[in-house]
Amino acid sequence: MIWVFWISAALIAYILVGWPLLVAFWSRFFPNPIRKEFTARSVTVILAVNNGERYLSDKLDSLLSLDYPKDLLDVIAVSDGSTDSTDAIVEHYRASDPRVQLVRVPKSGKCSAINAGLARATGEILFFTDVRQALDRDSLRYLIACFADPRVGVASGGLRIRSSDSKGEQAVGLYWRFEIWIRDRLSDIDSIFGATGAIYAIRRELAVPLPAEALLDDMYLPLAAFFKGYRLVVERKAIAWDVPTNLDEEFVRKVRTLGGNYQLMGYYPRLLGPRNRLWLHYMSYKFGRLVLPYLMLAFIVACTLTSGWIPKACLGGVIALCLLAAIDRWIAQGSPLKRLSATAKTFVSLMAASALAVRVFFVDPRSLWVVTRPKKELGL
Repeated sequence: MIWVFWISAALIAYILVGWPLLVAFWSRFFPNPIRKEFTARSVTVILAVNNGERYLSDKLDSLLSLDYPKDLLDVIAVSDGSTDSTDAIVEHYRASDPRVQLVRVPKSGKCSAINAGLARATGEILFFTDVRQALDRDSLRYLIACFADPRVGVASGGLRIRSSDSKGEQAVGLYWRFEIWIRDRLSDIDSIFGATGAIYAIRRELAVPLPAEALLDDMYLPLAAFFKGYRLVVERKAIAWDVPTNLDEEFVRKVRTLGGNYQLMGYYPRLLGPRNRLWLHYMSYKFGRLVLPYLMLAFIVACTLTSGWIPKACLGGVIALCLLAAIDRWIAQGSPLKRLSATAKTFVSLMAASALAVRVFFVDPRSLWVVTRPKKELGL
């Protein structure tokens, strides 16, 4: 068991600390910048919506007021079997602005809705966004400027989380800031492994139909461009804003997204082999996140069964981490201990979500898709 202890400890340390340090070094000393220059191109916005009446008017207002030539922008709103006033809102906007189109489809999931939008899109660039997040007015111009470099197939904006007084939401926000940092570094090196679904653009000729059961449309489409030799980059100045989510909401989302990563390895087996030019980074990052809970389990078992003060000290640290996570709900927001307990709870919750992601192999994948409706946004 001593070998299990040291090997699992080394892999955990590499995934959590070693690889982030490696990618930081790589991006700093061996950057691969792209050429950016804004040239107006025709753009079709594809907005898949299911019962989005709460946000839809604000979203359409923000899209139609983007700092972009009006004659080069059109919006396709695809209503995925909406039963609220979504369709009526889009029709209202279409009556006053011919750039807005409504496409109604029977409820069959986001990917099918996107496919319906792809079939009708005419723009040179396709711009994908979600109904809830607010966009900076100049975000589209920044994304389009990236396509001046012929190597760029996908340009992704960044999702920013608004500030919160809740330590739990702050801990989730810290995780998101770390994710953004990782994606920025990968973009500096070559490519990210997907895009931010709330704000990204792709060359229309690179867009492919999505499998109806796919959970990660914002990774499936960009990876199709990646394996055609194009770069998937982050434009830091293109920003979408979202409200904070609590850990329960983030847990549900992570089960879906991590399950979607299992799907992607089936859709794109080249991710796991030498035809992936970023194989080291994929295995250290995306694949590493999937195996991390099992490495943690092996580490705990090895600590328990191995003699010596180092394994026992490590076991004590794991127990302390779990205890902090367990008592987090009873620690007051203003307590100095709350920051530690909230961080511990977030880490343990994300490990549990990663372990539960294997459900994707045993259920209809679309059953993992639960629409996130943040309590803060709903006024709860």
